[in-house]
Amino acid sequence: MNIPKDLKYTKTHEWVRVEGKNAYVGITDFAQRHLGDIVYVELPEVGSDVEVGDALCSIESVKAASDVYSPVSGKVVDANESLEEEPGLLNQDPYKNWIALIEMANPEEVDALLDAESYAKHCEQEKEAMA
Repeated sequence: MNIPKDLKYTKTHEWVRVEGKNAYVGITDFAQRHLGDIVYVELPEVGSDVEVGDALCSIESVKAASDVYSPVSGKVVDANESLEEEPGLLNQDPYKNWIALIEMANPEEVDALLDAESYAKHCEQEKEAMA
């Protein structure tokens, strides 16, 4: 399983890449593997305000529908519209293909997210619980 070390993670399998006061948000490799073939992404509305834990968007796969939760608070300033035409990009490379760009209201919220090592441990525990 691929877990880039330069990102932050949530226990609900979202990743965050911070650039200044902006946060790119996507789903992890673990998430896309469990979802299976992604067939639809309902992108967040640009200009909308989100709080930590709010449903940011939803993803539908051949197996299930799943919400993606915002790991930070702020305003959605961009959404990756290429996912509307090609939702499977999230399966091909979930770390390259971000879902939303959020201008963070409280950048210190990132400090509460998991680093790569902690996220890897969380995934192992989740796998064991599913077995």
